[in-house]
Amino acid sequence: MKRNPFVWKLFLILPLFLFSSLAVFGQTSEVKGTVTDAATGEPLIGVSVAEKGTTNGTLTDLDGRYAINIKEGATIVFTYVGYDPMELKTSPGVTLDVALKLSQQMLDEIIVVGYGVQKKSVVTASISSVKSSDIEKLTPSRIENVLKGQVSGVQVTQGSGQPGSDSKVRIRGIGTTGNSDPLYIIDGMAVDGGIKNLNPSDIASVEILKDAASAAVYGARAANGVILVTTKGGTSGKPKITYEMSYGFQNPWKKKAVLNSEQYMTLANELYLNNNQDLVFSPKDIADARAGLTPNTDWQEEVFNKNAPVQNHQVSISGGNEKATYYLSVGFFDQEGIIGGNYNVSNYKRFSVRSNNTYEIYNAENERDFLNKLKVGSNVTYSRGKSIGVGTNDVFGTVLGSATTLPPTMSVYMSEEEGKALLQEHPYAVTTKDGKVLTPSPSNFQEIRNPVALMLRPNKTFNNEDKFIGTFWGELTILKDLVFKSSYGFDLAFWGGDGYKFPYYMSDNSTGADDEKPTKSEIWSNMHRGATWQIENTLTYNFKLGEEHSFNLLAGQSARRYTERWLTGNGYEVMAYNPAMAVIDATLADPTKGGRRSTGNKTASTLASYFGRIDYNFAERYMLQATVRRDGSDKFGTNNKWGVFPSFSVGWNVLNESFIRDITPNWFNSMKLRGSWGVNGNQNIDAYAYMSLMDGGQNYYFGENSSSLMYYGISPGRLPNPDLKWEESKQTDIGVDFGFLRNALTLTVDYYKKAHRRYASRKTHPGLCRAARTFCQLRYYGQLRLGIRYQLPYRNTRCKSGHKGQCIVPEEYFGRLW
Repeated sequence: MKRNPFVWKLFLILPLFLFSSLAVFGQTSEVKGTVTDAATGEPLIGVSVAEKGTTNGTLTDLDGRYAINIKEGATIVFTYVGYDPMELKTSPGVTLDVALKLSQQMLDEIIVVGYGVQKKSVVTASISSVKSSDIEKLTPSRIENVLKGQVSGVQVTQGSGQPGSDSKVRIRGIGTTGNSDPLYIIDGMAVDGGIKNLNPSDIASVEILKDAASAAVYGARAANGVILVTTKGGTSGKPKITYEMSYGFQNPWKKKAVLNSEQYMTLANELYLNNNQDLVFSPKDIADARAGLTPNTDWQEEVFNKNAPVQNHQVSISGGNEKATYYLSVGFFDQEGIIGGNYNVSNYKRFSVRSNNTYEIYNAENERDFLNKLKVGSNVTYSRGKSIGVGTNDVFGTVLGSATTLPPTMSVYMSEEEGKALLQEHPYAVTTKDGKVLTPSPSNFQEIRNPVALMLRPNKTFNNEDKFIGTFWGELTILKDLVFKSSYGFDLAFWGGDGYKFPYYMSDNSTGADDEKPTKSEIWSNMHRGATWQIENTLTYNFKLGEEHSFNLLAGQSARRYTERWLTGNGYEVMAYNPAMAVIDATLADPTKGGRRSTGNKTASTLASYFGRIDYNFAERYMLQATVRRDGSDKFGTNNKWGVFPSFSVGWNVLNESFIRDITPNWFNSMKLRGSWGVNGNQNIDAYAYMSLMDGGQNYYFGENSSSLMYYGISPGRLPNPDLKWEESKQTDIGVDFGFLRNALTLTVDYYKKAHRRYASRKTHPGLCRAARTFCQLRYYGQLRLGIRYQLPYRNTRCKSGHKGQCIVPEEYFGRLW
C-alpha cells in the first residue's frame, strides 16, 4: 500500500507546532502585592487571588501579601467574604496593591421575621437562616433536606427510605405528646401537611424561629417553633431564563450480614441437634452447598435496585421593570426507590408550577406625603405528587424484612417444570411478565414471603396529591413610613389513593389463605379535600427620634378557617382482573360476599387573632423587642377559648461601644449578647374535643329465643369539658453571637430552658362510660427541656458532605416529663 507523503510530513511537523505553542503559552511572570481593607488599611488574611478563567490562584498570608505567576494580559480576581470582589488587568512583573471595600450587603444583611424583616445585627431572638446560595450548593430534592446539617437545634428525620415519604422536623426536640410539627409559613400563608410539595429551586430563604420571643407573634400555633419560607421573585432588568438539572444515583449504603447456604445448613443442624431432633440437612447437602450445586440466594441483592436514578429539572424566567416584576418557574422531580423502584412499586414524581408577581399601581412620593404609593402582588404555586410504595419499618410481611429472613437455600424462581405444576394447582401464583413463577415461601414461615413476589403481586395502592397555595396582597403607604398591608391566602389540598387486590398465591401458610380467593379480591378508593383561607391586615410604622433612637411598631389582625371532607369506599369480588378497570363499580354488589361499603366525614376549625410588636434600638447598640398575641380558637372549651401569648427580648452589641471597639483587634468584628422570654401555645388537638358526643351501635335484645327483639341504643362517647385549655410552652433563652474575620467565621452559643405544660391526653374509663373505647376526660402533662446550642459556621470551608458552605455543630439537650 502506497503511503501518502503529505500525511507523513504532517505527523513530523505537528509535534514541532505543539511544543512551540506550549513554550509560548507557558511563559509567565510573577505579580505580587498586598491586599488591605479600604477603610482601615489593615492587611486582609486569606484573600483569594486568582487568574480569571483558570484554576491558577493563591491566598494572601498573615501580612496580606501575595505572589502569583500569570500570563501576559491576564486578569486577576480578588475575592474575600464580606467584601466586594475586584477584577484588575495587569502586566507580569509589576507590584499590585489592592484595597477591598466592605460589602454593604454584608453589613446590612436582612433576615425575615414574623410579619416583616430585620437587620441581622439588631435581631434579639434566636433565629437561624438558610439562604438560596446555601440551597444551590446542596441541590436538595426536598426543602426539609436543606435544614439537615445547616441549622443547629433542628433535627430532620425521614420516616423511611421510601421515595416521597414524609420527613419529621423537630425544633429543639419533641415538645409535646401530640403533634410536634413546627408551623410552616410560606410567603405569609400558614400551611398544613408539611412542605414537601415545594420545589427547593424556588426558595429564596428559610428562617427558623426557635425561641418564644421570635415565634410569639404566631401565638397559638408556635409552641413547636416556626419555619418561614420565602420564595424567589423577579428583579428589574432584562428577562433571565434559567435551566437547572441534576441527575444522580442512589444505592444502599449498607447490607445486613446474613448466612450463605452452607452456614445456614450447618447452624440449622446444630439447632435441631441441640433439641434432640433429626438433622434436616445431610452431609451431602452441605457438601453440595459448599460446591455451589444448591441455591445460594442473597435476597438483599435480589431486591435492592442498584444505581436507582433520581433527577430534578427546573426552568424559570424572571425579570421586570420599575413598575412590575415577575418570576415564573416549572419543575419536575422523579425518584426511583432503592427497593422496588425497578418494578415500579416504590416511586415518587412531583410536578410544580410557581408564579410570583409584583405590581406598582401608582407612586406619587414626589407629589404628596399621604396615600402616595400602592403595590399589589401575588405568590401562587401548584404541585402534583404521585407515589407508590412498599411496606416499610416492619419485619413481617415487608420486602426488606423478608429479604433478611428467608433462607438462602430457597431460589427466587421455580424451574419451568415446577412452575407449570404449581400453576395447575394454584392458577394465581405470582409470575413475572415473561412467565417465570416465583417460588412460594414455606408454610411454616408465617408472614415471611418471597420478597420479589411481594413486589410483583397484584396488590397495589397509588397515592396522589394536588396542592394549591397562594397569597394575594396589597401594600398602601398611608404616610411616610406608615404602611398598611392586607393579604388573602389560601391552601387547597386534594389527596387520596386508589388500589386493588387481585387473587394471588405466594404461600400455603394460613396467613395468606384468603389471598387467592376471588371472593376476597378488592378495589378501594379514598378522597380527601382540605381548604384553608386566611385574611390578615397589618399596620407598620418605622420612625426615628433623633439620629440614634429607632422604632418599629406593628399591629395586626388575622382570621383563619380550615375545613376538611373525606370519603372512602371499597368493593369486593372484582369482576375483571385488569388494573385499568380497577374501579369500585367493577366489583359485585352482593352483600353476602362483602358487597360495597363507603364512609365519610368532615371537620372544621376557626382561629381569630390580634397581635402587636414593638422594636427599639439605640444606635444599634441596645435593642429591645416586646410582642403580644391574643388567639381565639373554637377547638377549646367555652371557658378558655381565648389565650394570650406574650414575649420580650433584649440585646447588646458589645463591640458597638466606642470604648470597647478601640481596644479590640481587627479580626474580632462583632459580639452580641441577647436574652429572651416568652409563651407560645399549641392548638393541635381534635376539633370539638370539648363537646359531648354520643356513640351508636349499643344495641340490646329484649325477650327470649325467637320472640326477642333488637333495640337500637346509644351511649356517651365523650363527656363535655368546658375547661379544656391551651397547651403552653414557656421558653427562656440566653445567647451570645460572635463574628471573626469580617464575619467569615461566626460562633453562636445559646442556653435555653423550655417548659411545656397542659399536654392534652385522654384517659379511658370503660366502666364509667359504658364503652371500652370511650375517652372520658383529659389529663394534663408537662415537660421541662434544658439545652445548650452552639453553631460554628465558616463560609470558606468544606463540610464533610463535600459541599462548600456552613458546617454546623448540633445542640445538646436533656429533658424530663412529669
